[in-house]
Amino acid sequence: MAESVRIKVVDSLFDPLDEIRSAETELAMRRSKIGASSFFVGSMRDFNEGDSVQSMFLEHYSGMTEKRLEEIAVLAKTKWGLDWVLIVHRIGQIVPAESIVLVATWSAHRAQAFESCRAIMEKLKSTAPFWKKESLNDGTRWVKNNTAGYSEND
Repeated sequence: MAESVRIKVVDSLFDPLDEIRSAETELAMRRSKIGASSFFVGSMRDFNEGDSVQSMFLEHYSGMTEKRLEEIAVLAKTKWGLDWVLIVHRIGQIVPAESIVLVATWSAHRAQAFESCRAIMEKLKSTAPFWKKESLNDGTRWVKNNTAGYSEND
């Protein structure tokens, strides 16, 4: 894995703030070079496409998923000159209000932190190999559409 990039795919609840605190501890030695950080936490909603959603099962392709997340993080690190990138993504059974994803970036300046965090999340949402199966009141369905993401020029 690239230096200053941490990718975690987990099959149980995680606390985004604990993950950020852990990263901050690792960053302590280089903290004087970092002037900004940006974090995004995505959680499960109880609705989608006009229907109530009771839970979701999130599948992934082990090995391929982590590799793609690392590629996304390394591209962002290079493009925005980031000091550190953290991506934590949940798999398995998830219920509404539980955290699904954390994207966190650290850089010298706020613009790079803000822009890179959003770009990583959009790219992850549109290209990482995850599959969602929702449990509804009257059955299950696979989620077919995801966010369009951002263009390579963004």
